[in-house]
Amino acid sequence: MVVLAASVVTKSGKALVSRQFVDMSRIRIEGLLAAFPKLIGTGKQHTYVETENVRYVYQPMEGLYLLLVTNKSSNILEDVETLRLLSKVVPEVVPSMDEDGIGHGAFDLIFAFDEVISLGYRDSVTAQQVKQNTEMESHEEKLHKMIIQSKINDTKDVMKRKAMEIDKNKLERAKDTRSSAYMPTTSSLSGMGGRGGFGSAASDVDSNTPTFSRPEPGFGSTFNKPAERPSKGMQLGKAKKANDFLESLRAEGEVVEVDNGHAAAASSARGPAAVVAPSEPISIVVEEKLQVALNKDGGMENMEVQGTMSLQVLLEQEAWIKVAITSGENPGYQFKTHPNIDKALYSSQNVLGLKDPERPFPSGAPLGILKWRFQTRDESMVPLSINCWPSASGGDSYVNIEYECTTDSDLQNVVVAIPLPPMSSGPKVNQCDGDYHYDPRKSLLLWSIDLIDDTNRSGAMEFVTPVTASDTFFPVEVSFTSAKTLCDVSVASVTSNQTGAPVKYAYKTLLATDGYQVV
Repeated sequence: MVVLAASVVTKSGKALVSRQFVDMSRIRIEGLLAAFPKLIGTGKQHTYVETENVRYVYQPMEGLYLLLVTNKSSNILEDVETLRLLSKVVPEVVPSMDEDGIGHGAFDLIFAFDEVISLGYRDSVTAQQVKQNTEMESHEEKLHKMIIQSKINDTKDVMKRKAMEIDKNKLERAKDTRSSAYMPTTSSLSGMGGRGGFGSAASDVDSNTPTFSRPEPGFGSTFNKPAERPSKGMQLGKAKKANDFLESLRAEGEVVEVDNGHAAAASSARGPAAVVAPSEPISIVVEEKLQVALNKDGGMENMEVQGTMSLQVLLEQEAWIKVAITSGENPGYQFKTHPNIDKALYSSQNVLGLKDPERPFPSGAPLGILKWRFQTRDESMVPLSINCWPSASGGDSYVNIEYECTTDSDLQNVVVAIPLPPMSSGPKVNQCDGDYHYDPRKSLLLWSIDLIDDTNRSGAMEFVTPVTASDTFFPVEVSFTSAKTLCDVSVASVTSNQTGAPVKYAYKTLLATDGYQVV
């Protein structure tokens, strides 16, 4: 099956959304869509019509038509199945099935078409997978938020306990202060005679023997008064509470910076780095999302890589540019350029430029200019393999879990989340290469390794829990990032269309997981 285009058109033939999947001229596509209303008749039961060159496969949708334009050699059954899948996807993407609703969700609809059809051929996806991919939900982000929330909750508990201790100490100090007001010293008693006019009586008393009688109300000024608490005592208490809070954050693995007496948790030691606004006029980001499903009994169910090269123009006067890239062999990878990119220039010279060189790139928001995709079931392609071995012995379950990094790239912020049976206290960890943290609210054991490089390409952890079924410890969720992508593609240069001179640009690459499980 080769799908030339997918469109949503009105009964009059007006194309509200159209996505072209093969290299055809715009005039040709517009002509095919304009001829469609003239070819369909009333009262016909079939939902396809053929011409000399193409086949139209369509489905009415509340006053509109969902239309596929294919070549005549395509399989009509596959065409109908693809159309049926698109008919499920469209209502999930657009707010309403009318011209305004289609127009409002046009870009999302085009992205959904791209998820279903790639280079004219249908991908093996479901409507739910298309919805998930277009919503760009990140398992890594969810896991990171779970870790941060767990730390916040634990820190709040510590703060409450510390605050209660501080209040208790203040009450005890106040009680001691009130008691000391009635315990005069020897010097104060001896001075009382000279100031109060009772010198003759005081002379009869041994000056070395203190008198512990309660003083009369008129002579309180002769005692050594207890030191009054300064007015800023509460601020000292707050500072102590803040220091306790910072210490608890440091104990949790937080990186804490102090500036002029004010403390702030800068970022999690295992979290992503803070985003710094680029200073160059052009910013290019190459980002890959990795989805992997490993089998707990060994082997791999599926591995998928989705990559994007995004261009962001920060200075409008530098928007007339083209980007030269370099790429290796990359067997099995499918590449697609943005519809406005000159495909002939890209195919012949590996240069990403607009079809109209006199037209500037849009400035402000990032624009995806190149996408690629790769799928495999070859286990040797997985950058990080995880093996989990639970076994029961007596009244305990012993779990051995190990990782092995099969790539030469460095992996950062590695977190392995193992589900545990509900328990009042955490598991007993006998051995761990890295750090671990137990989240009692989510009943998760989080095994974290800040960096995997040539010094620790493999590692293991062993822990013990009350006896439970082995399936309880699955699925194991894995997340990590890397500065090196799996696809061998990079930016060679950025040049001006007007002068041919090089343009300064900021360049960043990132690989992140987006659903990495052992099931």
